[in-house]
Amino acid sequence: MKYVTFYEWADDALDKFEEHMPGHQARWGDRAERGDLLMIGPFTDLSEGAIAVFSTREAAEEFASGDPLVVHGIVRKWRILEWMEALVPDAPSAPDPAGAPS
Repeated sequence: MKYVTFYEWADDALDKFEEHMPGHQARWGDRAERGDLLMIGPFTDLSEGAIAVFSTREAAEEFASGDPLVVHGIVRKWRILEWMEALVPDAPSAPDPAGAPS
């Protein structure tokens, strides 16, 4: 199981990015070195926000709650979803969606 954090930018995010990116990048570098952060980046349509993939929910919550982009209001809203990675050895089978034909 992995945990994906979704960021939605505040309306004035671009005005504040440059000031707070070094702290954000240092934070993600530290978490990547520890092995908690597996992937991170914005969507190609920057207005859609960004995602990060973590090894644990605790790591995702800790990262986001103290991220300079969150603390300084660049991120308007964030959320974490559990993600069942499918292309890995011994991955659990995905649950059947309700009402799916058998």
